Amino acid sequence: MSTPSAPPPCPHLAAHRLSSRPLRFLRRCLRVRPLGRPEIRRDPRELPRCSPCAAASPSSPSRLYACLSCAAVFCPSHAASHASASAPGHQIAVDVDRAELFCAACGDQVYDPDFDHAVFLAQSSSLLPSTASASASPAPRKRRRVDYRAWAPDPAEFALMSSADPTTSASAAAPAGLRGLNNLGNTCFMNSVLQALLHAPPLRNYFLGDRHNRFLCPRRTPVRHRATEAEAGKVACLACDLDEIYSAVFSGDRRPYSPAKFLYSWWQHASNLASYEQQDAHEFFISILDHIHENIKDDQQKSHAQAISWLNQGHGDCCIAHRVFSGILRSDVTCTSCGFTSTTFEPCMDISLDLDAGCNSSLGVANTKLQRNGERNLTGVNSKVSTLMRCLERFTRAERLDAEQKFFCERCNERQESLKQMSIRRLPLVSCFHIKRFEHSSVKKMSRKVDHCLQFPFSLDMAPYLSSSILRSRYGNRIFPSETSDSDAVSELSSEFEIFAVITHSGKLEAGHYVTYLRLNNHWYKCDDAWVTRVEEHTVRTSQAYMLFYVQKTLYYKACERAAAV
Repeated sequence: MSTPSAPPPCPHLAAHRLSSRPLRFLRRCLRVRPLGRPEIRRDPRELPRCSPCAAASPSSPSRLYACLSCAAVFCPSHAASHASASAPGHQIAVDVDRAELFCAACGDQVYDPDFDHAVFLAQSSSLLPSTASASASPAPRKRRRVDYRAWAPDPAEFALMSSADPTTSASAAAPAGLRGLNNLGNTCFMNSVLQALLHAPPLRNYFLGDRHNRFLCPRRTPVRHRATEAEAGKVACLACDLDEIYSAVFSGDRRPYSPAKFLYSWWQHASNLASYEQQDAHEFFISILDHIHENIKDDQQKSHAQAISWLNQGHGDCCIAHRVFSGILRSDVTCTSCGFTSTTFEPCMDISLDLDAGCNSSLGVANTKLQRNGERNLTGVNSKVSTLMRCLERFTRAERLDAEQKFFCERCNERQESLKQMSIRRLPLVSCFHIKRFEHSSVKKMSRKVDHCLQFPFSLDMAPYLSSSILRSRYGNRIFPSETSDSDAVSELSSEFEIFAVITHSGKLEAGHYVTYLRLNNHWYKCDDAWVTRVEEHTVRTSQAYMLFYVQKTLYYKACERAAAV
């Protein structure tokens, strides 16, 4: 019986050794997987493909090789053609996934001691950090069991995310993110506002896009782990808790979620409201936006004076709360004696509107704007019917200030009677309208709720209430460069809005209940704490709206088109 002899050395590998550097330099191009198998280091988003095979079929072969001279990638079927078509020295390649040498001319694996030593060193160095740290420090600090690592999608996951939007890919019967919130004891005011915030498109895309990561936020340190008094004085980050709610609501789980951690964090910020008593949903909404602004502003090292100056200039980009909800109001106070006008600008997170329950037969010109915005006649439902358009007209209507509110005219150099008119200089991405249903009289020392029905459109055109439109009507469509600005023109182009959430209040002033209606995929859903049901459009229109949320149509139409295509 003859003893098997070793295979003859590959002449192409021997020639490659003479014409290039030793293969030990490939050590820095290697990495070791968790199970110890070496591979060629590359970008996680990079997917190597054989060029001839990729042109013929999209599926990749089981093995791929990279030429050591030109870095061309080919499969075993096209290895010989690459070796014959290329200059000498292009015959040796390396397996991309297994870090093994391959001769394209011979069509077989080859072995090199320098390369094998480089693989051995790479595998050995992957074990060094844990042993070195154990020997260097006799008493190592206790580390977290699972460390957070940023996730980068591979090409297959990236293609899947591009083909399906997680916020609209669910069926029409159960849209994504539709999940009830448990009532933790008179917390319907919190649940109703959270449902509206969770489905505000710009805010939803911000948190689902990992723009605020609760694992990387410096305020995330638990109270029991804070060593210094300065750290102990820091309250929890509401943005982190909101990020956690977004992850839970859009996880696909349909069971009701309990936002207990968010409620506790809010109590830390608003200690005067830390109780299980019923609170006002509008006050809670403003409080949440203010505290989110404070948390993110502090983390980004932006001062309060800087933020206010940005808002006054019309930028509103100091934090996500102001980027989404902040607008600019314009106030013009005109002296009735000399005609001098004093103009001021102030930021606003919402617009509070008084109910105007005038007679429907005396609308006059208002009927034209009502039909323009698609409002329907609900006079048969309630004799006292207000419309959102009349409320906005009343908000932007010039009013005479009484004798106690005379303003100091710079031209007359004395206090004079004046007219004050409000208008909207800059529209936000999401417009929130607060309906004043609760009246408080200091004279009668009593409070009451206004139960008038409010008629509101689903598609809203805010162009008539912009400063540019108000100025045109005031000056007869003449253009004054000093009276207009670029921000007005931009607002006019994005003045069309679509409704996506309605918060209603039912019951009395002392004992009431808040419910949110959400418009998802052109269907309406009633979110009554833990119970979520689908309702008809008429139910929403006849409800006692307390807060209305509109988003710019340019941000809303894409979801409607995808829902119609399903």
